[in-house]
Amino acid sequence: MKAIILAAGMGTRLRPVTLTMPKPLVPVANKRLIEYALDVLKDAGLTDIGVVVNDMDSPIREQLGTGEDLGVEITYIAQEERNGLAHAISLCKDFVGDSNFCVFLGDVIFQDHMQSLLKNFESSDYEAQIALGEVPDPTRFGIAVIEDDLIKGVVEKPKDPPSNLAIAGIYLFRPSIWDAIAKIKPSWRNELEITDAIQELITAGHKVAPYVVEGWWIDAGKPDPIVTANQLVLESLPYSIPPEDKCEGNSDVSHRVIVGENSKIIDSVVRGPVIIGDNTIIRNSYIGPYTSLGDDVVIEGSEIEYSIVMNNCEIRNISGRIDRSLLAHNARVTRTEQPPQSHRFVLAENSYVEM
Repeated sequence: MKAIILAAGMGTRLRPVTLTMPKPLVPVANKRLIEYALDVLKDAGLTDIGVVVNDMDSPIREQLGTGEDLGVEITYIAQEERNGLAHAISLCKDFVGDSNFCVFLGDVIFQDHMQSLLKNFESSDYEAQIALGEVPDPTRFGIAVIEDDLIKGVVEKPKDPPSNLAIAGIYLFRPSIWDAIAKIKPSWRNELEITDAIQELITAGHKVAPYVVEGWWIDAGKPDPIVTANQLVLESLPYSIPPEDKCEGNSDVSHRVIVGENSKIIDSVVRGPVIIGDNTIIRNSYIGPYTSLGDDVVIEGSEIEYSIVMNNCEIRNISGRIDRSLLAHNARVTRTEQPPQSHRFVLAENSYVEM
């Protein structure tokens, strides 16, 4: 069985970070978002993967390459005009051929690796199977209507929700989906909606089954969900002893602190879970829980927690604590003579903030 990862979106909800970086490359716990999808697929034995990008010059293609270093084989498919999920999937027909296949949204991250779903679909009598996740406010989502353990339809943002199970971003299809996509018309958004194609399967009498995701799942399309995903992934870090060999001076570092090569913690306090990349220097600072620092980062005279700091960033002499922030590559945050009491940043690449 083959797999498709949809990664052609413009990431408008995550701007300004995505002005210079595709959303699937945003790091969560120092691993690119799209790699979490690749890990789930690879664990299930799905290693022949098509990645839909907005053009063949996408940085995603540049960074992932053939996929050999990640243990998969990647074929790139360009969706130069973004006309909906069903349109993106239709572009993969030649890649998929006559096989069954999985579709995975490239900006969703799951605690559940869904191995039973991915491994058992081919031997089932379902024409399609859809991952569903519980949501606290089902009036804001497309909610599945379930009868007799099958999906009978999807209701968009219902005033009176039939359940609290929203479509979570993983779909398994047989080749019949191609005819279903060919029959649908553009929605009011002028897009070909995959939910309409799924309804075509149901109307034709095919079985479409639900799979309820276990644990947390995050649609990481905005800064706050990205930071929350980072927290949840770091929470799962196993116990590890404090990295005393990385500490100098009067430093106090807890367990569950992962430190990369050539990185140093100098006269600082670090409270895990925290992950620190390579060649990063922390001096006279406090790094609080649920923080990810990339490679070649400098934190000096500052406090930060519950945040993501990407590669080559500098934070120096900030008074007050930086909290729940997202700093893209090469961002610089420094202090002026009269700093404010608190700070929150969502910065694009090469940003410079002086305070």
